Amino acid sequence: MPSSSPAPIKQLTLEERRERRRLRREKQRENNILRAAKMHRVRLKMESEGLPPPPDLKKTIFVGCSGWRYWKWRDSFYASVPQANWFPHYSSAFDTVEINASFYSWPTVANVQAWRRQPGGKDVVYTVKVCEIITHVKTFKGTKTLIRDFGVIADILGEQMGCFLFQLPPSYRYTKARLTSIVSQLDPARRNAVEFRHKSWWNEEVYRAFREAGIIFCSCSGPRLPDELVRTADEVYVRLHGPERWYRHNYSDEELLKWADRIRESGAKRAWIYFNNDYDAHAPANAKTLHRMLAPLRPKQRRPRTA
Repeated sequence: MPSSSPAPIKQLTLEERRERRRLRREKQRENNILRAAKMHRVRLKMESEGLPPPPDLKKTIFVGCSGWRYWKWRDSFYASVPQANWFPHYSSAFDTVEINASFYSWPTVANVQAWRRQPGGKDVVYTVKVCEIITHVKTFKGTKTLIRDFGVIADILGEQMGCFLFQLPPSYRYTKARLTSIVSQLDPARRNAVEFRHKSWWNEEVYRAFREAGIIFCSCSGPRLPDELVRTADEVYVRLHGPERWYRHNYSDEELLKWADRIRESGAKRAWIYFNNDYDAHAPANAKTLHRMLAPLRPKQRRPRTA
């Protein structure tokens, strides 16, 4: 009996691929709502049992990458490293990482517990990007409860918790009402960093409100954004995406030294720096270089100008 040849794989059109992505994202957002509801119940239970005070971090400099699982790195940063060992390899080079998967998919308690076990005894601190339900779907409209629910992640991670990163879309321009909405809803018990993608947020009204609330203004190296370090709290937070093209820039030593000087001169007691230029594996190499430059950092005891 002759063997039948496999059916040819149908090539999807551009419109079909877009529709498939749209349906997948729609399903994911539905799941996020269900996961958020479950974490809300977990928060109420944990609060009724009493929560321990947040741990005090000893380190003053955290430099890492925005994510660690990138196929584009397999022939460079992860060369000869089995995929199962990628995180151990990453954590041998860096003591912090930004978790970006939490932006698209609200983490479950099991997810967070897995993060906690993942370093295998190594001293790794996570910064967690807040789910898009809060920042992109609801855009801080009636999200105070959701923000508190998401904060359970910090209580589970304990000493492995760094910052919560709230990233707003480029279309989200500054208004006084939006500023008030953000400041009034963030939980002051957490270490909150807010990243804007529209230059209108680089203004003194925002700096003043963030200073009064203890919110960290995320300084960005990105196209069409102000190239400066802004300090609004005792700690500074920097994301380096690439000044000319998103996610593709290879920072020169001169460019990195400029950021190292800014961070030193800020007088901040702690600095969080993450490279989000993952194309061509620039992020790991750039992060290693900047970390070396900042190794002898000693925070100065003076308050600098905020921008």
